[in-house]
Amino acid sequence: MSSTARRPGRRLAAVLALALGATGLLTAPTAQPAHAAPSAPQPALAQWIDRDTVVWKGAEPSDAQLEFDTGRAGTAGKRLRLTPGRLTPAERAAFPHLTGYPAFTVDPRDRGLARTALRGRLVAAQRTADGRRTTTGVQIPGVLDDLYGARARHAALGPVFHHGRPTLSVWAPTARTVALELDGRTVPMRRDDRSGVWRVQGPRDWAGKPYRYLVTVWAPTVGRTVTNKVTDPYSTALTADSARSLVVDLDDPRLAPTGWAGLHKPAAVPLRRARIQELHLRDFSVEDRTSRHPGQYLAFTDRRSDGMRHLKSLAAAGTSYVHLLPAFDGATVPEKRADQDRPRCDLASYAPDSESQQECVTRAAARDAYNWGYDPLHYTVPEGSYASDPEGTARTVEFRRMVQGLNGIGLRTVMDVVYNHTAASGQDPHSVLDRIVPGYYQRLLDDGTVATSTCCSGTAPEHTMMGKLVVDSVVTWAKEYKVDGFRFDLMGHHPKANILAVRKALDALTPARDGVDGKKIILYGEGWNFGEAANDARFVQATQRNMAGTGIATFNDRARDAVRGGGPFDADPRVQGFGSGLFTDPNTSPANGDPAAQRARLLHYQDLLKVGLTGNLADYTFTDTAGRRVKGSQVDYNGAPAGYAAAPGDALAYADAHDNETLYDALAYKLPQGTSPTDRARLQVLALATAALSQGPALSQAGSDLLRSKSLDRNSFNSGDWFNALHWDCADGNGFGRGLPPAADNKDKWPYAKPLLADPALRPGCATIRGASAAYRDLLRIHATEPAFGLRTAAAVQSQLSFPLSGKDETPGVLTMRLADLAIVFNATPHPQHQTVTALAGHPYALHPVQAHGADRTTATASYAEATGTFTVPPYTVAVFHRR
Repeated sequence: MSSTARRPGRRLAAVLALALGATGLLTAPTAQPAHAAPSAPQPALAQWIDRDTVVWKGAEPSDAQLEFDTGRAGTAGKRLRLTPGRLTPAERAAFPHLTGYPAFTVDPRDRGLARTALRGRLVAAQRTADGRRTTTGVQIPGVLDDLYGARARHAALGPVFHHGRPTLSVWAPTARTVALELDGRTVPMRRDDRSGVWRVQGPRDWAGKPYRYLVTVWAPTVGRTVTNKVTDPYSTALTADSARSLVVDLDDPRLAPTGWAGLHKPAAVPLRRARIQELHLRDFSVEDRTSRHPGQYLAFTDRRSDGMRHLKSLAAAGTSYVHLLPAFDGATVPEKRADQDRPRCDLASYAPDSESQQECVTRAAARDAYNWGYDPLHYTVPEGSYASDPEGTARTVEFRRMVQGLNGIGLRTVMDVVYNHTAASGQDPHSVLDRIVPGYYQRLLDDGTVATSTCCSGTAPEHTMMGKLVVDSVVTWAKEYKVDGFRFDLMGHHPKANILAVRKALDALTPARDGVDGKKIILYGEGWNFGEAANDARFVQATQRNMAGTGIATFNDRARDAVRGGGPFDADPRVQGFGSGLFTDPNTSPANGDPAAQRARLLHYQDLLKVGLTGNLADYTFTDTAGRRVKGSQVDYNGAPAGYAAAPGDALAYADAHDNETLYDALAYKLPQGTSPTDRARLQVLALATAALSQGPALSQAGSDLLRSKSLDRNSFNSGDWFNALHWDCADGNGFGRGLPPAADNKDKWPYAKPLLADPALRPGCATIRGASAAYRDLLRIHATEPAFGLRTAAAVQSQLSFPLSGKDETPGVLTMRLADLAIVFNATPHPQHQTVTALAGHPYALHPVQAHGADRTTATASYAEATGTFTVPPYTVAVFHRR
């Protein structure tokens, strides 16, 4: 997701609306007890934040009460008396967004009723001064945490085996009853009143059997008591289409592939040096004719496939991690291949600028095999549609084999995890958490509705048990699947404390006890600041600024926008940047402004890129293009400080990722249409170099080195294989010209897209594609072999990295950087450039051997004149020089 507009740049709402009607997924029949008269849901303006205190937005400062009815004899008309009060300093700190609302104190004589009151219909009531009776619903997460959190946070939930016997446990403190539906029969469960956990222990023969919980609970969204048949939030395995959980022990030796216990991993690369390839699992192999397992986990065991050969070449050059887009169980894709729809058209027969491809793909999208996976259903089970058989534990074994396969070619594995939202909430069939503890796991707004700023039903990791679920799930993936890193989607919607708790739990994992070294697991995420949690409104967020100094990286959108130009949500996609011809090779868009405006913006972009190349350090001091001595934090980025990192490794550099147009497509929009394929490829490599040659971690989208296109699709989360699949064989093209991108997210850009897609000159040939990839691998080799790209501290960066030509006389479109014994020139202009660093006159430099003898013979012509300290670099070239 991009931060520029501080709103989601993708993804799910439309497809989920269509997919929720799918058959074969979670069933949720409800039964209404005769004693519970249905009532319409009402706003929940009151919030019971702990056993002592209720906050009620809009209430009068007079006595009130909480009325409850659990449906059991003797509870009808029961109440807890409330008197006007005030929040304590601790309560204000815990609930800052409630500070200005009227507060009430629960009468000490009634506090013993709290646990009972929470298991039924609950309303806040008050008689106003004019005699009217006012009522509202009550939000209960705070009081649940107060009453149960201290004990529940230590509970082992889900299926836990001891000497072969399973115990099943679920946290459901507001439930009236919970039973286990296992293998066609119902088994009672026992409640622990101190923790709110329900448990049952079974015999050995429960292993492998399907189960659900039968949870009888008051559901505020429908205003009645329901009995939900729901899977386990802590599932470790599932039947097909997530219909049932399975009683499975992940330590069962039968689930371990050969060699799993002694898996040899590539050497861990610290985050500050990580070079990461972001990859969607299905994209990787679904159209790879050389793969024996297209679209599956097992494609990563096909060592001789084109895709695996390419990944191996990237690993040999210096790529250290593969970041997999979400591969946990999702709500959207039918897992059985027989149930998956596909486009019923001859897509290849249509013109490259036709509307027909997207029409056909869209008709199948709700039931096809494709989705990015940002639609969580069960957080800690692999997605079944990628398995050879979605029924049972094949997905467990095959996910582990995938990790083995990647490790075997020198790559460690990162998982993209999405704990910030669920696919649905309330009584929706795709809602798991909210049907077990209604109103707890989702983040609620002041009126009691679920927050949806993340695009979907937001979760509340600030609540004890949602925070626990995040930590427990990550630890399970690390221990049981040997995952080497985690990328947190919309991490700014998490409390900083929650992400630090993840770090602490991982650091506690040891090879001797757990089979993994948790301290070597890397963490990074999207630290965007928006929505109901923005500006630390509810808690200290895990945002870019707040995560500085933690060793957990956040995506750096500043340098991304500077090299591409504009932002992801520009009405005119032709807004240019440093790497796309701004001022030096302008297009015809009026959005770029006149030449003076273009020059000024280009020079500012160069300052943003300088800060990015330092690792986006807040305190790094340099001379900006206005001639002022500034810190990174004093450079402006849309009204925010550009530099926010405290040390290399706090900010993750990238020029493109799965969100928004691919880098090739962005350049297609922004460069003058007549730009040659060769020059487009050179600028692609130069843009990638601004991340690849930066301090700190860097990420690139899989296929960017191959000039990957999605036919100008800016939001391909549900655009199917036709627009998304990777093409490892250059004879198949790069994906450009496969029709106009889907209308839902792109129709407003069709007038710009149509003439580009129709232009055969924008479809690069094999020589261009292969040349770009080889040149990018050369940059990776330089990064991997030069220690100066892995500086440990901000002080080291300040002393060893500089921009000697920065200032009022700086060349527009050119950046010159010194780094220890290296000098690097980024020439984004269409002309050769001569950069004279007088301080280097008399010092011997030469083009780095990797480039001097590398794939790109144009770069090999770059030269250095020792007498004057002048570096000469060809157009559209990044050249690295080494002191001899």
